[in-house]
Order: sequence, then structure tokens, then C-alpha cells
Amino acid sequence: MVATERLTGDTQRGAYTLLLVLSGVALGVSGLPAPLYGMYEEQWHLSPLATTIVFAVYAVAALGAVLVAGRISDVVGRKPVLLGALVAMIVGLGVFLIADSMAMLLLARIIHGAAVGSIVVAGAAALLDLRPDHGVRTGQLSGVSFNIGMTVAILGSALLAQYAPHPMRTPYAIVAVLCALLGIGLLALREPHQSRTRGPIRIARPAVPAEIRSDFWFAALGVTASWSVLGVLLSLYPSLAAQQTHVHNLVFGGAVVGTTAFSAAMAQLFSTRLPARRSAIIGDVGMALALILTVPVLATHSWYLVLAAAAVLGATFGLGFGGSLRHLSHVVPSDRRGETMSAFYLIAYTAMAVPTIVAGWAATRWPLGEVFPWFAYAVALACLIAAGVGAITTRSR
Repeated sequence: MVATERLTGDTQRGAYTLLLVLSGVALGVSGLPAPLYGMYEEQWHLSPLATTIVFAVYAVAALGAVLVAGRISDVVGRKPVLLGALVAMIVGLGVFLIADSMAMLLLARIIHGAAVGSIVVAGAAALLDLRPDHGVRTGQLSGVSFNIGMTVAILGSALLAQYAPHPMRTPYAIVAVLCALLGIGLLALREPHQSRTRGPIRIARPAVPAEIRSDFWFAALGVTASWSVLGVLLSLYPSLAAQQTHVHNLVFGGAVVGTTAFSAAMAQLFSTRLPARRSAIIGDVGMALALILTVPVLATHSWYLVLAAAAVLGATFGLGFGGSLRHLSHVVPSDRRGETMSAFYLIAYTAMAVPTIVAGWAATRWPLGEVFPWFAYAVALACLIAAGVGAITTRSR
């Protein structure tokens, strides 16, 4: 089986790169509307709670997708799942193009949540199929592609929304064309998963192979902490940064998130020699300190300090999430990749959605500037708990 997988990976030139690019574009699509939420709020008179609900339904839909996508890809193959998800992603972009109400925003985000969740899980499993002996490297490059995709999409969306005609339409049209081009490459891809799992397709129970359970929960704590930070960055932080610095150009809000995502990608790319477990622990502690630092930085009303704090937060996020993903990719059994990655991203999307909804609700009752510090402190505490558990388990091992 391993020999078959290795042959498949070696004979498909460009397949590995194509899947990394697809993963990056998928995560880019997830962040594409972030710079536009302020425009939706202003033109459609949406509340902060409404904005976070639009953000959170994406995560809820992704939760549903990760529960089934791994199992489906184990049974029918990775390629059919990836193709179906890419078509759904283009459909969701089409809904964004014609959206004129919150209901249509919700529909588009639900479609994108299901599509992106499926691509993330099936794509992660396909990458491991193509290069089964390079799990750590695959985990690292996956994290880099996620953050590069997020950086390009958010900065591009902000620039187009600020300076291009039809700002609430143009970003989606351009990304839809890019997705169609990726679809052509995906059609040429040969199925990377040769050893199919037998059995019915059903909703996967969040289960993990017993032999890697302790490793899995270590990685899960790291992704819980880091994706809680991601929820902060994509929902509340850009608007708050614009309020506090009095810089209301959309490019600035996009630059705040883009700086964070790019710093995360660079941290993951250049942390190869740092052991995955140590990287995750250092990243968790760093995220906690960086989140606490954002509170006094915002109080300075200095845009360049806000960008600097975003870069520090991104670098620590990259170490935390990247280390957790690398560690899990190294230990997951080849015949349980789909289900295991489903469980991993199930926890990730839950960590992103729940705190964001709570913060959005709080922002309808108190000013955003008062809500954010408590939110930052709570997420920082979660990061420290993850680091502490990781340190204890490392010592016991």
C-alpha cells in the first residue's frame, strides 16, 4: 500500500503543488469578505451581532463538512470530494455577486463553509497520500499555504473594495475565475487515494486512533487556542483597529489581517528545524502574550504599532498552529487520515465559531472597545492552558 502511494505521488508532477494552491485559495475564500463587512454593516444597517453571525455560520457549515468529508474521501476518493467542493465554492461566490440582503450573505457563507471544510480535510488527506513519508513537511507547507492564501485574498479584497468599481462584487468575480482555472487542473489529477476504505458513508463520529490519542489531543489543544485567535482577527479586530487609529481606509483593515497572516506563513516556513511539539508550546505562550499586548497598543491610537502587534500575533499564531499541525501529520496512520483530519478541524472550527458569536453578542450590549479586552484576555488564558498541558505531557513523555 505504501509503495502504491509513493508511486502515485512520484508520477503526478505538479499534483502536490496544485493541492497546496487549492488549499490556500480555499482559506483565502473564507477570509475574502472580511474587509467588506464594514460596508455591509453601513449599507444594510447590520449590527455587530449580525456580522459575527454571518461569520459564524461559515464555521458551523464547515463543522458539518469536516464530519463527513473525511469519511467520504476515504470511501469514494479524494478527487470527487475536492471537485464537488470546488464547484460549491464557485456557486457561493456567485451568490455573493448577486447578494442584496443578509439572508443571501448567510446562504453564501453556508455554501462556502461546507466547501472550504471539505477541501481542507480531503486536501490534507490527499497531500499525505501523495507524500506519505513527509508528514511533517506536508503539515508545515499546508499551514503556509493557508496563511498565504488568506493574506493575498484579504489584501486583494481590500484593495479592490477601496479602489475598483463595484467594490462589493469585483473581488468575488476575480476569485471565481481563479477557482475555475484550478478546476481545470483538478480534473487532470489522478486519484491519489488508492487504498479505499470499505463501508457505508455516514457522519463520522469524532474518534481518533487509540495509538495516537495523546498526540492528537496535544495538537487539538494547540489548534483550539490558535483558531480562537483567528476568530478574533477575522471578525472584530479589523473594525476595532480602524476605530482606534481613526484610519478608515479599507486597505488598512485588510493590511492588519494580511500582516498577521503573512507573518504566520513566514513563521511556519522558517520554523522547520524547531521540533513540532516545542513550536506549538512556544506559539501558544507567544499568542497569549501578543493578545494581551494588543490591548495597550490599541489604546495608543498608533496605526504602525497596531500593524507591528499584528505581525507579532501572526508569527506566534504560525508557530502554534503550524507546530500542532506538523505534529499530528507526523503520527496519523495512513488508513485513518480522512477521519483523523476531520476530528482535528472539527475542533478548530468550533474554537473559531463559539467565541466569535459570544463576542458579537457582547458588542451589541457594550462598545466594541470595552468588549475586546475581555475577549482577548479569555483567549489568552486558553492559549496558556494549551501551552501548560503541552509542557506537562512533554515532560511525562
